[in-house]
Amino acid sequence: MTAVGAEGLEASQSDLGGSPRAFPARLAMANLGLFLSVLTPVVVTLQLRVEHLDPAQKENTLGLVLGVGAFLALIGNPLAGRLSDRTSSRFGRRRPWLIGGAVVGTAGLTIVAFAPSIPVLLVGWCLAQLAFNGVMAALTATIPDHVPPAQRGLASGAMGFSQMLALIVGVALVTVVPGTAKILVPAVVGLILITAFAVTLPDPQAPAPRDRFSLRMFAGSFWVNPRLHPDFGYAWLTRFLVMLGVSMPMTFLLFFLQDRLDLSTDEAATALATLVGVSYTCTAIAAAVGGYISDRAARRKAFVIGSALMLSAGLAVLAIADSFAMVMVAELLLGIGTGLFFAVDMALVTEVLPDPKTAAKDLGVINIANTLPQSLAPAIAPLILAVGPDKNYPLLFTFAAISALIGALLVTRIKGVS
Repeated sequence: MTAVGAEGLEASQSDLGGSPRAFPARLAMANLGLFLSVLTPVVVTLQLRVEHLDPAQKENTLGLVLGVGAFLALIGNPLAGRLSDRTSSRFGRRRPWLIGGAVVGTAGLTIVAFAPSIPVLLVGWCLAQLAFNGVMAALTATIPDHVPPAQRGLASGAMGFSQMLALIVGVALVTVVPGTAKILVPAVVGLILITAFAVTLPDPQAPAPRDRFSLRMFAGSFWVNPRLHPDFGYAWLTRFLVMLGVSMPMTFLLFFLQDRLDLSTDEAATALATLVGVSYTCTAIAAAVGGYISDRAARRKAFVIGSALMLSAGLAVLAIADSFAMVMVAELLLGIGTGLFFAVDMALVTEVLPDPKTAAKDLGVINIANTLPQSLAPAIAPLILAVGPDKNYPLLFTFAAISALIGALLVTRIKGVS
């Protein structure tokens, strides 16, 4: 066990009596509320609002809104984590950020729901992104705060499962509620679930930090020195490279189905819906089961390596796919690999954190490895697709497979986790 793990275990036992079995379920419900609030707009309702306000330029406008929001998420998560680590209110370190972030985020989505123009909508979405990333930073930090290292696979898997479930529940809610309620109902449900978790969370008051918050500390919110903490550095690179590989097919799969399989727009949309449904179901199940099995086996690296190799294999199959059946096989591998990776890799990351006192900030730095590839992939992919006379999807997905494979190999360099 690492030094960080030992301190985390001591805190866990004092706070939760060895992490009761109910904690992962409560954590999953809070995470369900968080992603119900933030994913539903990204997938459905934000598009509807943009189309209503700016039908002529809806594609460009939506790209602008999502791009600005993604940038704020990139900087907001680690910064909120740093501030959460330093919070010494009588309500605890994490609770103010959980409840306050959920309230402010819901207010931001309310602005989005009633915005009379695109600039107002953009302000509301930016407010929501910043606030909900504060919630995400504090919520993720409760794992190293309260869960012993031997049980973190289950907790991380529960979070991965609930994130996938949030997408399904959010889309279902949108289909049955009218008008602005499509945005407000998921947000209110999320507010209730996050608040319920925060109110019951053991979150004792932390001592006030001795050092003042400075510009240097602000800059340090986005950085962990890999020379001083090589295990953390390799974990970050692993997450970045695997996410870069996984992000490649997400953006261009519809076009791939049209160009490589000669499907019409309607046929491709139907096929994509089937593939996404199958893949997300596999991801949710693998996340829930994989974390539990990793805990039982008392192993992290083997599961992370195996999941990254599975992702690489799925991408390799996609690179040579010339039929819908082969694409389905690829998506099955990608779905299972993604769920297993997110469940166990998060547990691994919590065991290589440099300092338990800065857990939320350091997990925010890890979140950069999640978010940055999703921004880079759409920029890199067109350059790869342009190689050769036709759209070079085999090269694109081969590049993605190699990226995930290198990520798998880097896991072997982590020394402090079995």
